[in-house]
Amino acid sequence: MAVNTLKHYSNPRVIREIVDYCRGRWVALESGSKGRRLFIRYFGRNGPPIKMSSEAEFRELLWRYRNLNIRTIYGSVNIYKSLGNRDNIKDPDNILYSSPVWDVDGSLNHIPEVLDIAREIIYELEKHGVEKSVYLVWSGRGIHIHINEQAFSTTVLKKHHPLDLAYATVEYIILRVYPKIRETLEKFGNIERPLKVENKIDIQRVFTAPLSLHRIHDIVCVALKPDELDDFDISWTDPNDFRHNEDWREGVEGEADELGLKAIKEVGTYFARHRPRPTEKIERILRKNIETPIIRGRIGRFQVMALLQAARYYLLYGDMDKAKSFGLNRAIFYAWAKYYKPIYGRSKGGKGIRREYEYTGDIVEVGGEKAILSPNGWFIIGEQEQKPEDFDRNIKKKIEEIVPFDYAWDAAVDYLRRMPKDILLDQRRFFEEAYKPVRDHFEKIIQEYIVTKKMEEKE
Repeated sequence: MAVNTLKHYSNPRVIREIVDYCRGRWVALESGSKGRRLFIRYFGRNGPPIKMSSEAEFRELLWRYRNLNIRTIYGSVNIYKSLGNRDNIKDPDNILYSSPVWDVDGSLNHIPEVLDIAREIIYELEKHGVEKSVYLVWSGRGIHIHINEQAFSTTVLKKHHPLDLAYATVEYIILRVYPKIRETLEKFGNIERPLKVENKIDIQRVFTAPLSLHRIHDIVCVALKPDELDDFDISWTDPNDFRHNEDWREGVEGEADELGLKAIKEVGTYFARHRPRPTEKIERILRKNIETPIIRGRIGRFQVMALLQAARYYLLYGDMDKAKSFGLNRAIFYAWAKYYKPIYGRSKGGKGIRREYEYTGDIVEVGGEKAILSPNGWFIIGEQEQKPEDFDRNIKKKIEEIVPFDYAWDAAVDYLRRMPKDILLDQRRFFEEAYKPVRDHFEKIIQEYIVTKKMEEKE
């Protein structure tokens, strides 16, 4: 039997829990009517952001949008000083707190696997001294793992922006647990609803409020504490008889300070990775006042692959010479793999060709890619080492025909630094999400980087 949304949202306990969670947050409402997703975040077309700070405001919201059959209620990752107008939500200085939240997404057919990943994250948090401030919310087909935003002390929040702390903390823990959960993620990575754990921390991100209904399934998004995870059963989410822990409010100030500081040092900050880029209009204006190098043509895919792979290695390990060796090695490998695909046994011309090499060296793994190191310490394909000078001759020199290499290199490092580190550590994701989208126009990324740097220097 379908859940009665009006009855559910008339429950005093439900109202109290949702209001307490959403107080100070930018609220989003999702409609369950008209056969399509309708996401409401503002009061009218030009009105202020939706908010609620009292049970009366909650009831007023439901009455206001009564014809839309509000199904799900979300609260922003940020708690704001003010939500009086739209400009408030774009102002980083208006953010008081941000909540670190890990989004473990799956399906109702893979609940044990979702819970196993949650356990690994909780265990890692406990190793870093964060226990009492942690709570979980079953989100419908997965689970959200929260750290109470006030677990960062006032002292630390004066040094670092709340959103930087939340973003870095989530990213850092994902990187720590990824080797333990990788096999599970890959096993269920190609199904209709793949199993995944993501860092979704963003200035406009929202997460499901405790005791909200799921947008599709007749499930209540109940909260629980880490010590209840082993006992959790999907029956807890029954709208007519749910089990929910109100201790999600608990937080110990300063409990997450050490973790947050370590995370920022390790993975960087949100705003460094997501700073706004100039639009084309701004670029045209800037070019009238700022001298920038002329880009003379297009950089080939081979050079783009080598450049990005080298920058990737450099960001992971900090060795410039070996980064050049790895970059050229991977570019040769992918060019070779494309030529001999799908079984590396037939060329495009149809001739049955299979080249097999005898390698003498160590097999190493870099970001999920297996490569061979020669006894001299350079990456090798076949019997040929790829040395830094080979990179300079085959990649650097070619790029310099288009644009000064220093600009290309700095742009590549900046481009990858703004991505979650788990993309750099995953072969498939690096190819699909880092290389592929820019392989035919990386010179535009370089130009964008140059303009941005020039603009910063001018300011």
